[in-house]
Amino acid sequence: MEAVATPGHTRELLKQQLKADRQVLIAAFRSDSKPEKLLRGLRQSVDLVLTEAWRRAGLPADSALVGVGGYGRGELFPYSDVDLLILLGRPADAATRERLEHLVQLLWDLGLEIGSSIRTVDECMTESSADITVQTSLLEARLITGDVALFATLQERYWEQLDPQAFYQAKAAEMRLRHAKYEDTAFALEPNCKESPGGLRDLQVILWVAKAAGLANSWRELATRGLINQTEARALMEKEAAFKDIRIRLHLHAGRREDRLVFDVQTPIAETFGLRSTGEGSNARRASELLMQRYYWAAKTVTQLNTILLQNIEAQLFPQPENLTVINDRFNEVNDLIDISADDTFQQAPSALLELFVLMTERPNLKGLTARTTRALWHARSLIDDDFRADPRNRAAFLRILQAPVGLVHALRRMNEMSILGRYLPAFRPIVGQMQHDLFHVYTVDQHIMMVVRNMRRFTMSEHAHEYPFCSDLIANFRDSWLLYVAALFHDIAKGRGGDHSKLGTVDARAFCDEHGIKPADTELVVFLVEQHLTMSQVAQKQDLSDPDVIAAFAAVVGDERHLSALYLLTVADIRGTSPKVWNAWKAKLLEDLYRVTLRVLGGEPHSADRELRNRQDEARAMLRLAGLPEKAHAALWGQLDMAWFLRHDAATIAWQTRSLYDQLDSDKPVVKCRLAPIGEGLQVAVYVRDQPDLFARLCSYFDRKNFSIFDAKIHTTRKGYALDTFLVTEQNFAKNYRDIISLIEHEICELLTRQAPLPAPSHGRLSRLSRSFPVTPTVDLRPDEKGQYHILSVSAADRTGLLYSIASVLARHRINLHTAKVMTLGERVEDVFLVDGAGLSTARNQIQLETELLDALKV
Repeated sequence: MEAVATPGHTRELLKQQLKADRQVLIAAFRSDSKPEKLLRGLRQSVDLVLTEAWRRAGLPADSALVGVGGYGRGELFPYSDVDLLILLGRPADAATRERLEHLVQLLWDLGLEIGSSIRTVDECMTESSADITVQTSLLEARLITGDVALFATLQERYWEQLDPQAFYQAKAAEMRLRHAKYEDTAFALEPNCKESPGGLRDLQVILWVAKAAGLANSWRELATRGLINQTEARALMEKEAAFKDIRIRLHLHAGRREDRLVFDVQTPIAETFGLRSTGEGSNARRASELLMQRYYWAAKTVTQLNTILLQNIEAQLFPQPENLTVINDRFNEVNDLIDISADDTFQQAPSALLELFVLMTERPNLKGLTARTTRALWHARSLIDDDFRADPRNRAAFLRILQAPVGLVHALRRMNEMSILGRYLPAFRPIVGQMQHDLFHVYTVDQHIMMVVRNMRRFTMSEHAHEYPFCSDLIANFRDSWLLYVAALFHDIAKGRGGDHSKLGTVDARAFCDEHGIKPADTELVVFLVEQHLTMSQVAQKQDLSDPDVIAAFAAVVGDERHLSALYLLTVADIRGTSPKVWNAWKAKLLEDLYRVTLRVLGGEPHSADRELRNRQDEARAMLRLAGLPEKAHAALWGQLDMAWFLRHDAATIAWQTRSLYDQLDSDKPVVKCRLAPIGEGLQVAVYVRDQPDLFARLCSYFDRKNFSIFDAKIHTTRKGYALDTFLVTEQNFAKNYRDIISLIEHEICELLTRQAPLPAPSHGRLSRLSRSFPVTPTVDLRPDEKGQYHILSVSAADRTGLLYSIASVLARHRINLHTAKVMTLGERVEDVFLVDGAGLSTARNQIQLETELLDALKV
């Protein structure tokens, strides 16, 4: 470069050079999609500018500019930091400190994101010994310009001090913590392509520990040293290039450093790869789904090879005397790991591919697989073909895994990670890494299935009995409970094929059962569970469980107690396996109530409304006597209520409301009572007041303003014209000071209903980022119930603050009477069901107008 007259002129020239180089390199990448070329080019451009800036800084001759971290490795992503070490031969004097300040300021003025440290060699050694992050960054140190001898001294001192064994242990511990931070899965719906398990950082860890151990500096060298073979080296290089490509595109799309494949960017990034959405309706696949499935398959490969390599490196660093126990002709136990007896064990006996997992379940003391077993297993997966699947020995082995008393979940997860499960069950392979953009599943389809199997398994384990005591009781008495694991494996296996996955999955489930010799009656149970796995949830959460006809219809579907228990267990495991946010105590109560009342019907007990009414009233009267109320305390209130009110409340709620109201029935003021909900979650709020227009909407507006979510609402008008409404609500922080909140709710609702101020305009809360990325088309369905007495109004939309109040406001305008409201929140989506009547439904035209206004209210 030519000399320039002023520092300002120098700065501008260097800045323009960086900008021009950057534009050319990025344009070339957009054209040829070669990530290494871009990363190397950006690094070289910065190297030249840094060299010139260093020359003009006038620093002492015994100093050097060193690249560390990723920049030291020789690559620079578009918006990554430029990590620098300014290495001094001696502590800086005042003049040197001033020059250093000018240099660092110049680099920032050039637009470089600098991460810099200024140290002597001794200081580097001190920091390196105390901080594994510093030690790792120095491992990749690269001289940019300056004193060659000083840099050589740094390198010599560094390698003298480095302890490869301690370094390996520190990086392994660091990786475990990082994996835990990202929930130990490569299949997160919004992965970090750098830090998540199976991402770029995992690849870097391998090369760091290999370099520290003096084994290799690259994938090719690792192959040359025999730690991996050429096929594995090519796979690692391909996956590394793919992740670098994605990370570059993330940076360019965001215009800043961004390593997360969040929902907002998945579609635009997919489109930069030329991916487009395919199909229509139930056959549709988003471009983002295609991208993410490719990502997950790559991350899965990295995870597998990461395990193989780290085991091999660990064996080199920590050689142990071999404690070998022969298991059989094909397998040995070596230091608590299972090992193949020969390198070609799987080629000589392909059935050993499944026998391995049988042994893992039968020998709980085995902690895992040796490195050579893991490698041999991964390479032998292609031996699983039609002949393998048809072999009776292999079918029997797979059933033994499913029937194992311990280790089932670990076995299935390991089989999935090593691509064995998808090979043995061909229908399973397409759902590996398949996303579910339904706003409530937070796992890919295959990981969701693994979670459902895990949940089902936990029902059988005494240490988890406190979590789901009713489920634990049921499964303890369920014959051949392993059939439930078969149903769990197949319940969502047809996702993404188009059509009804519940029905499509029955074909695969029946074929599996027939091929594996499962008895006809057990086959029918498995097929029933796959086909009906959504039914119990839909009935419990969307239909009126006080209606004997609803219960009778559901009882007819399940047929007997065994099918009912199996469906209940699968339903609970399935809902719990969608997302930690979806399950709550209210859903648990609805499902258990449906189970118990259906069981009585199946047992021959007639489920008549009259019988249920007598039972609940008798039980409530007993509770009132225990509370010390007069014998006839209930009479005045109960005389104002019809059968529907009793059938929609359990005996405990009937007794509570009777106790709260028996001496206030003619009150001119609203009566509001609130308590902790008996289900163990949320608050139960009862409101008794002379009926007034827009009451439900007014109450919804209150709960909306207070950030309470409504799970359930039961609306009733007594024969004397009083409203008696009951709500089940929850709020994130109420448990911390619930007594104060209960008093506040009782006081504020009384004030609200006494004033009867005009209803506020509905607020249109912001949609979540997830809902904006994958919008839900709002739906409204209004139809008469089977008896023609009421209408059932079903709405579905993306969840947002103020949604229920918006719906209530529309119902109020149309003078619609609400009897029950079931509010079901599924992650980011709501599916609400209302039982309604009123003059506003008298004509088809009125109904169409109502549906139109509701759709408008559901839109943001």
